[in-house]
Amino acid sequence: MSIRGRTVTSDAGHGDSIAVNGVCLTVVAVDGEVFTADVMKETLDRSCLGALRPGSPVNLERAVRADQRLGGHIVQGHVDGTGVLLSREPGEHWEVVRISLPAGLDRYVVEKGSIAVDGVSLTVAGVDGDAFSVSLIPTTLKLTTLGAKQPGDPVNLETDVIARHVEKLVGAHARGGRA
Repeated sequence: MSIRGRTVTSDAGHGDSIAVNGVCLTVVAVDGEVFTADVMKETLDRSCLGALRPGSPVNLERAVRADQRLGGHIVQGHVDGTGVLLSREPGEHWEVVRISLPAGLDRYVVEKGSIAVDGVSLTVAGVDGDAFSVSLIPTTLKLTTLGAKQPGDPVNLETDVIARHVEKLVGAHARGGRA
């Protein structure tokens, strides 16, 4: 997969990580403003990357360095599954977006918890069974692909990594064994 991105390629090199719609990919080549990454079957099976076409807009983000301030939630670029944008409700200064949750991910999504949607780190505004909602501020609507997504569009979802680890540790403890 080859992607044009002036900012992310400005200091990118072979082996660096760049998230594309929330999917962490490894740079194999950089040519000017275009970087190339290999995409494996596991990635295509768990994400929406296979639906991209030449010219599709994507969210891009470089990996945070260990000596930088973390200005949001912990997001790894390890997509847990895909959801579908169900509805958009415009407000005066924000927009509420409702997204479906695939089976099994609902246990990691809690109100006021974190979730990444197409790589955009967001706070969950509400959870309703097999769906959740987030409120998008004007900056998010303008600077990410979420502003243009419509009902029926698929999105990549990454749940809270801490919740996944806690579940494994608590489950192992309850069974009297190791995680």
